[in-house]
Parts: sequence; structure tokens; C-alpha cells
Amino acid sequence: MSNVSGKTSNGFTYEADYQPASAGRVNWTATFRHDGDFAGMRHGCVHDMHGVLAAAVDDAVKVDIESTWTNAS
Repeated sequence: MSNVSGKTSNGFTYEADYQPASAGRVNWTATFRHDGDFAGMRHGCVHDMHGVLAAAVDDAVKVDIESTWTNAS
């Protein structure tokens, strides 16, 4: 399992864990905070990650987390 953290474009910080699944997929789970207070959780999956370098996987997970959080309805 690997970890990433960051800040979304709308000001929420997050910490996330991700791990490889099958067929090149990577599953992630993120916890979001705003000003230190719990704001929610999301999970997702990034596809086509088979054979991709670890740094590129980190970046792909971060992009998916940003999209999932900021485009949530």
C-alpha cells in the first residue's frame, strides 16, 4: 500500500492510501479535511496502471482524487 497527500483546488487537504488491484487498476481511498476538520471520504479506481512508474501512479491517483472531490454532486 502507498500513501499520497495534497490539497485540492477548492482548499481541502487530503490523505490517501492506494494499492494495486487486478488488470492494471489501482484502488484508492482518501480522507478530506478543511481547516483541520473532517470533511468527508471518497474512494476510486485508476485504470491502465500496469507497468507505470511509481511517481506516475502517484500523480494519476492525485488527479483522480482532485476530480472526484471537486466534481462531486
